Amino acid sequence: MKKLLLTYFEPFGGSDENASQAAAALLPDRIGDIEIIKLELPVVFGKCAERAIDAAAANGADCVLSVGQAAGRGQVTPELVAINYMDASIPDNDGNSPRGVRIDESGADAYFSTFPVREMAAAINEVGVHAAVSYSAGAYVCNDVFYRLSHRFRGTDVRVGFIHVPDTKTLAPTYAARALEAAIKIAFC
Repeated sequence: MKKLLLTYFEPFGGSDENASQAAAALLPDRIGDIEIIKLELPVVFGKCAERAIDAAAANGADCVLSVGQAAGRGQVTPELVAINYMDASIPDNDGNSPRGVRIDESGADAYFSTFPVREMAAAINEVGVHAAVSYSAGAYVCNDVFYRLSHRFRGTDVRVGFIHVPDTKTLAPTYAARALEAAIKIAFC
């Protein structure tokens, strides 16, 4: 049995929902021979990645796929690159607002996803949900968790990736869950 740690985020920015949370709730605990271990993360710089790293180790995850909400996007976007940069346009849920600083002073400038993002986007489109590869996870908490996970697991067998889903007003959670399921199947091919 393969193990995938699927992380998603709590609500933030004054909202009472997060599209990643809603989509993850609809996913099964198993897809074929892939066990899905779900973990809600706080929308807090640094703390989110600490929890994900600890859970990946505790559960012996083969892969970590983080999912976040991207309000304003009209499609599901597997992310290609995590950048070593924090720039919060709004405070995180602990009130932190880093502006224009590196995540890790000694870390690489960027890490590429170790998931097949182009194939994932194609598979999502094939199940009737609009998707495209995104070339940056931004500079908020989503990018922070993607970068820190990528940094921690570089050079290991644990693969790391990130997918943004539109807010629930743009894409119903059932469609976001369908997109995630399609992406997960491709990730393990």
